[in-house]
Order: sequence, then structure tokens, then C-alpha cells
Amino acid sequence: MPIEHFSLAGQNILVTGASGGIGQALVERISNLGGHPIIHYARNRNVAENLLSYIGGRGTLVHGDLSDHDGAAKLWEQAISSCGRINALVNNAGIRSIARIEDDLGQWQRAWEVDLRVNLLAPADLCRSAIAHFRQHGGGRIINIASRAAQRGYTEEHMPYGASKAGLVNLTKSIARNFGKNGVIAIAIAPGFVRTEMAEEFIKAKGQDAAVSDIPIGEMVEPPELADLIAFCLFSSQRSLSGATLDMNGASYLR
Repeated sequence: MPIEHFSLAGQNILVTGASGGIGQALVERISNLGGHPIIHYARNRNVAENLLSYIGGRGTLVHGDLSDHDGAAKLWEQAISSCGRINALVNNAGIRSIARIEDDLGQWQRAWEVDLRVNLLAPADLCRSAIAHFRQHGGGRIINIASRAAQRGYTEEHMPYGASKAGLVNLTKSIARNFGKNGVIAIAIAPGFVRTEMAEEFIKAKGQDAAVSDIPIGEMVEPPELADLIAFCLFSSQRSLSGATLDMNGASYLR
């Protein structure tokens, strides 16, 4: 395959949640492949600035709180204002709240609302803006980072997370089916446990053995490993993957 198929040169790629472990690894990979990462952060400005410095300043910082009702729309407008043309969107930002059956109704509902807002409704708003933009400019790509939890269900304390990620998978399929004719490629990636701050919190609470007990290879997904797969999906050569959900979970969920 020609080398240009493995290049992101000239591509402006918006990565949400770029100050987290997965986002940082992906921004570095995009930059190494010649792309221009649009680095979204919500609260960790110092991390985002250090990341931009690490890649030699070859990117753009954008700020936005995706838990706000209009946060995603404002983020998109900021990215457009900064870069003009966006070639791809990676919905990577995510949150995982605790919602116990024993909680009072208000606490239960707040957990659902925040997970759905950040993990599904904000990505949906960004997808809406991206589709409209892509239709005007000859196409583009949407990569939605879902979860193994979307496919096999999740723990009793984190049902909102699993449900929100399941919705994101379905959204990806609907986009692929309906807007492929407009040059929009949409792919979902469903990783298992990724070694991020979220995973480290779990390990601290329950131990390393509990974290990998149901993973046959005995290891969590490493952020650079996931970044490689996302980058592959961003290559212009990968058109027929549209509508797919790609698993990366060490054989802990097979379908």
C-alpha cells in the first residue's frame, strides 16, 4: 500500500478529552503522522498546553465544558473559528458516574443526566455539527470512542455509563447508514479497560487482579495501543470500515 495511505498530512482533527490519557496518546500519534490535532480540554489547561508544547506547537487548543447544555456547540464553533476546515472528529471525552439502586432518586437521576450529557448528548451535538460541515466540504470522518460496556453491559454502580456508550454505538451506525452518501465515514471503537486515570482509580479501590481478572491476555489496553487503532481509522484509505464497531478488549468480550 502506498505510504501516503498512512499519512494524516493536511488533516485538521478535533479530539475531545485530549488532556486525558487516551487523548494525549492520540494527539501525539496524529502529530507524528503529519496531522493537525485540535486539542480539546475542559479543566486541565496546563496538561493541554504541555501537550501542545510536546508536539512542537503543531496543533490548536480549544476549551469547552461538555457537561453544559450548549458546551458542544460552542466547542465546535471555537474549532471552526480557529481552523476553518475540520476533516475529522474524534469523540473521546467521557465520564463515569456512580449510580446505585439504593441512592435517593435525585442522586440517581443526576448520575444518569451527567453521563448521558457528556458521553452521548454532547457527542451527538458534535456529530450534528460535523455532518453539516462535512456535507459542505466533501466529506469527513467521525470516530466515536465507545466501550466494551456498550456491548456486554456494565457493573451495577455504573449502568448510566454502559447505556450512554451503547447509545453512542447506535448513533455511529445511524450516521454511517444515512450520511455515507455525503462522504461521511463513521466508526465506533469499543475498548475494554484502558490504563487511564479512571482505571487507576479502580485498581486503587479493588486491586490489579480484579481489574484484569476477566481479560484472557491478563493486560489492560494501553493508551498508545488504542491511539494506533484510532489513527488507522482516520486514514483516507479506510472507507469500508464505516459503520463498524471495532473491539479492543484482550478477548474479554467476544461476539
